[in-house]
Formats: sequence, C-alpha cells, structure tokens
Amino acid sequence: MSQVSIKSPKHCAKQGLNVDKLYKKLFFAFSGILTTLLLLILMIWIILRPAKPEFTLKEAAIYQLSLSGPNLLNSSIQLTLLSKNPNQKVSIYYDELQVYAAYKGQQITVDTFFPSFYQGHQDTNLLTASLVGAGLPVASSFNYEVGRDKTAGKLVLNLKVNGRIRWKVGTWVSGRYRINVNCLAVMALGPTLPTGPLSSRQGTVCSTTV
Repeated sequence: MSQVSIKSPKHCAKQGLNVDKLYKKLFFAFSGILTTLLLLILMIWIILRPAKPEFTLKEAAIYQLSLSGPNLLNSSIQLTLLSKNPNQKVSIYYDELQVYAAYKGQQITVDTFFPSFYQGHQDTNLLTASLVGAGLPVASSFNYEVGRDKTAGKLVLNLKVNGRIRWKVGTWVSGRYRINVNCLAVMALGPTLPTGPLSSRQGTVCSTTV
C-alpha cells in the first residue's frame, strides 16, 4: 500500500527559510575569516614597515661618447652598483630591473636588463652592466652641451634603474611595487676628451623611490 506525503505551503516556506539562514551563516563566517586575515596582514605590515632598498654608485666609466653623424650618438658606458636591503625581517625579490644612462634629460644608451635576483635580510649585491648605444638620435644641442661641460670642467650623467620589486615576510610575498633609482655620476672633463675612459669612483648614494 503506497503512502502519500503531503506538505503544506507553510512547511515548504519554513524549509526555504532554514536554507537561507544557513547560507547567511556561511557567508558571515567566511567574511569574518577573510577580514581577520586581512587585518593580520595589515598589522604585520605596519609593525615591520619595510624600508626601501638602498643603492650606491661604486664606479662609472665612459669609454665612448661621440657623434657618428648629424645628431646620431655612439656610446659605451660601464657601471657598478651596490644594492643593499636594510631590513632585518623583510626580504626582497627584484624583478624586471633595467638600467640606462641619460645626459641632460636625453637617453644616451639603450636599456640593459639585470637578471632577477633575491635579496635576504640586510644582504648586499654588486650589480655590473655595460651600457651601449649605436646611432641613437639626440638633440641638435648635444655638442653644445658637451662644450659647456668642457668649459665647466665636469660632465654629469644620470644612471637610472627602473623595475619592480616584491617584499617577502616569512612565507608571505607581496604584490609587485615599482622602483625607480637615480644615480649621479660626476666626471672630470678637460678641454679635450682623454684617450682613456672618463671615470667616477665617488661611491655616490643614489635616490630611490618605491
């Protein structure tokens, strides 16, 4: 003998309300856990307050800086940078670092890329690069500006590093942050260009923004 179960509309409505309450409880529980995690990460970040990396220009040398045609520049520059992580509890991943030389606001070498690397707590790394340019277009005032520097007895270059870094605290790794480094190289320059390279060994501290 078959049995037929008949439920009233009120009973069905009650079941629907119970399911809605369950979903709401799960939603609020998940939201609470996520908020707690975010607050914990924020508190750790505020307590540690990672300091930006420090860069020092150890040496820069110009081996070539000459015009090969109307406003076309050939250049060859060697540089050595010292990178330091000043943090005691925060490590740094360096990604996509590129370096180039500029003179009077004009880029005079093509971009050269540093290999990506990891820097532990208070570690230092020595970075070297050969910067070159072949037939790079420059402003018509380039020769005039070099002539003024000869009269002043010094030539000033900007060596710039751009890229992205990530902070690491324990097993947590942050998103990518843009980093810009600007180093000034001041080189003695007489009335005529010397046969050897123009060099700077001042140990200049570079400006860094993150």
